[in-house]
Amino acid sequence: MSSTANMKLDYYEVLSVSRDASDQELKSSYRKLAMQFHPDRNPGDHAAEEKFRQCSEAYQVLSDPEKRAAYDRYGHAGPSSGFGGGGGSPFGGQDVGDIFGDIFGEMFNMGGNSGRRASRAQRGRDLRYDMKLEFADSVFGKEETIKIRRLETCDDCNGTGAAHGKQPQTCAQCKGHGQVRFQQGFFSVARPCPKCGGTGTTITDPCLTCKGETRVMREHEILVKVPAGVEDGTRIRYGGEGEAGKYGGPAGDLYVSLSVEAHAFFEREGDDLHCVIPMSFPQAALGLEIEVPTMDGVTSINIPEGTQSGKRFKLRGRGVPHLNEHGKGDLVVEIRVQTPQKLNKQQRDLLKQLGETMEVQNTPHTRTFLDKMKDIFS
Repeated sequence: MSSTANMKLDYYEVLSVSRDASDQELKSSYRKLAMQFHPDRNPGDHAAEEKFRQCSEAYQVLSDPEKRAAYDRYGHAGPSSGFGGGGGSPFGGQDVGDIFGDIFGEMFNMGGNSGRRASRAQRGRDLRYDMKLEFADSVFGKEETIKIRRLETCDDCNGTGAAHGKQPQTCAQCKGHGQVRFQQGFFSVARPCPKCGGTGTTITDPCLTCKGETRVMREHEILVKVPAGVEDGTRIRYGGEGEAGKYGGPAGDLYVSLSVEAHAFFEREGDDLHCVIPMSFPQAALGLEIEVPTMDGVTSINIPEGTQSGKRFKLRGRGVPHLNEHGKGDLVVEIRVQTPQKLNKQQRDLLKQLGETMEVQNTPHTRTFLDKMKDIFS
């Protein structure tokens, strides 16, 4: 070690504070310097490591009122438990978590006193149930009782895992802390206790029903209420209906995933329904009144004469209900004129006669500038 390291530096100079510095000034200066010279931030830098050790030594003495008073009066010989020749930890037996507290708690996962014991409470697992729906059920909604298998808190031991009349015992290895500590260089590192798994307790006489697992598998019935207007892939969440938690932890959630079957006639786009109505050429040319099926009955619409194939008619409010809102989408009816593929002699003769009475322009239609402008602004 260098001669500088062997010489005791003034603790106030090490922490860059005056001799009448308050406890808060000491703490603030130490935090800044410790963050700057921490070995994990300066790997392989022995000078930074030595400065970090000096800062920790100075703070350990000056943060203790009795040691600080002795140091102010007698110098380095004053504190009875100085760092100089004691060996061992440079923190004088103090827990690194206590000294660093929130300084390195998040950086190195050490924390202060709050991290010494692992929480026993464990949240239960979320569950998923896949439900198939007919198309009409997705439009109008439905209620259905389903059965799921889930882990529930054991009634015989009330979730303790111990036999009737018994209680879990404090873990002998970690003394109930849920963690064990060991020295690693400058640091006191905490790990979950390998014997109790971090719970702080062990079960010597397990419950005969749950075998010490605190939970048992049971079948449970739940009434699922599917609202009107759901789509394929919709998930319904039932809070707290998943598996039970352990050691007082909250239960998980149940997610019901909906799969909607396709409809033979209607197609859905958002909250609108679409359908295609086939029509013969004479019907489209002459016009007529037709009946159109909807999800809630049959309605009539008038098809005007001269209707072209692909023409769409919109029926307001005859679509799918808006999910969790008022109102419905629309029903869009598309007219598709069918060209006959097979004609008998009488039909062929009639069509020829009709064709002779009609003038059809067979040359390609040249779109005017006005037509193009209508397309742009329509």
